[in-house]
Amino acid sequence: MLQLGHQSSEESAPALDERMAAQDRVADLNARYRHFGTSYLLEAVLTRGIFDRVAMVSSFGADSAVLLHLIAQIDRDLPVLFIDTALLFEETLTYQQDLADHLGLTNVQVIRAAKSTVDAVDPYGALRFSNPDACCDLRKTQPINEALQGHDAWITGRKRHQAQTRQGLHYFDLDDGTARIKINPLIDWKPARIAAHLDTHNLPRHPLVARGYPSIGCAPCTTRVAKGEDPRAGRWRGLGKTECGLHSSKGATS
Repeated sequence: MLQLGHQSSEESAPALDERMAAQDRVADLNARYRHFGTSYLLEAVLTRGIFDRVAMVSSFGADSAVLLHLIAQIDRDLPVLFIDTALLFEETLTYQQDLADHLGLTNVQVIRAAKSTVDAVDPYGALRFSNPDACCDLRKTQPINEALQGHDAWITGRKRHQAQTRQGLHYFDLDDGTARIKINPLIDWKPARIAAHLDTHNLPRHPLVARGYPSIGCAPCTTRVAKGEDPRAGRWRGLGKTECGLHSSKGATS
């Protein structure tokens, strides 16, 4: 398990010309691969030398088995970064181990903020009540930013249907504040297709899905979702918060 401290934005911010070059590269990649299906896209990304160093970041949440299964068909040794915030459901921790074993993943890396950093910023574990954005930044965004140093791209499981903020997603986009590229292979996968893939390949489900949790984050900030509600309604309920910070401009460099 990697325990990580904090790296300042001044230390990690890329030069403007590097960012502009990366933006041009994103536009070129989207033009080149926009007609590819998910499996063909992943094969290209992982086997054709498009990027020097790629990782996947996975929450091992409700839909994670689909993308992890697709990647396992191509490269079971791909680094899969799993952020343990120390506030996750026990079911998620168990599912992470069971699913990785089921798929034969050989390079799952558990990422955690350094205990000294958490103790200095949130010694009583109460930050989530007063400032949930800061809690996410401390426990998720900062650690994953550090874990991704040296990578030029990372794979996400984001989908267009999940939120208004994701409706304009393309296969490739630029990581906020960096020259690193995010790869989004599942942008057009809707719930019915996800369910069909899980069924067809007999993939293990996260146990909390059957208990009314279609979107799963940290235990204190995730509630059950009633029938007819948006699947992400149980995330940070009542706070007007829709992202943990990994995929928003406030989340800096993930």
